[in-house]
Amino acid sequence: MISDPNLIVGMEHAEDAGVYKLRDNLAIIQTLDFFTPIVDDPHTFGQIAVVNSLSDVYAKGGRPLTAMNIVCFPVKTMDISVLREILLGGLDKMREAGVVLVGGHSVEDAELKYGLSVTGVIHPDRVILNQGARAGDKLILTKPLGTGIISTALKGGEASEAAVAKSVGSMTTLNKKASELMLTAEVHACTDITGFGLLGHACEMIEGTDVGMVIYADRVPCFPEAKEYAEMGMVPGGTARNREFRTSMVKIDKNVSKITVDILFDPQTSGGLLMSVPAAAAEPLLRKLHRAGIKSASLIGEVVAKPRGRIVVR
Repeated sequence: MISDPNLIVGMEHAEDAGVYKLRDNLAIIQTLDFFTPIVDDPHTFGQIAVVNSLSDVYAKGGRPLTAMNIVCFPVKTMDISVLREILLGGLDKMREAGVVLVGGHSVEDAELKYGLSVTGVIHPDRVILNQGARAGDKLILTKPLGTGIISTALKGGEASEAAVAKSVGSMTTLNKKASELMLTAEVHACTDITGFGLLGHACEMIEGTDVGMVIYADRVPCFPEAKEYAEMGMVPGGTARNREFRTSMVKIDKNVSKITVDILFDPQTSGGLLMSVPAAAAEPLLRKLHRAGIKSASLIGEVVAKPRGRIVVR
């Protein structure tokens, strides 16, 4: 592995983005993300893809500045107007975030994909890692779970318009405000919740550390429809893979239902931030989030000294 004295965050851990120090008071954050459509409307897909890509910078406590489009497009089988709407949707969210589009790259592909490469900035001493949680910290999650289940139900023709609207509303909401408020609380660790689900990303936060977590299942926000669709079997294949991969690190109390476990491992797209917050700062931060309109933000658990390197779900 290549080392560099100015590399603050590299590939050593499952971090959300790379961070490189340019000078004593300035570092750049670099990340990229792209994926296939999870909704039918191209404009909405563009918005979701951009919000998802920017979240890695917000999870670090940084400010995204510039972006480059990443496009894979089936030019022989899909009308170019679809791509135009995707790019316009993405541009809408870049403008909302104050991010400048500086270019991009496209290739012909049999399957449509879209996302961004993003560059942001941060002070080198203020980078928030996904590890660093301390025993006694409280855990705050800023968005509800269940987008993966609702997307699966949509593909199966079972999702209601109301459920899709709620899910899309969440996925198209920037984590910008949540990140800005996080910086007022001296948060010890943070990650954004995406494809590995809440428990998968929580495992990354404690893996190889001297702390564990307790998560209270009934406090975790989720879309009510997600439970309904999960009971119908509308669960993404990634849920089982997430659970199997982290089974050795997660202990589920017997009173927690299988449906709840499915939701806790549900692969999210453009999910919220999971923050490990000093106990004294947790409630004040939660109130700030609620006042800022982030109504789903919830205190869902705590960081504990034992069991070390494991998560208990109660």
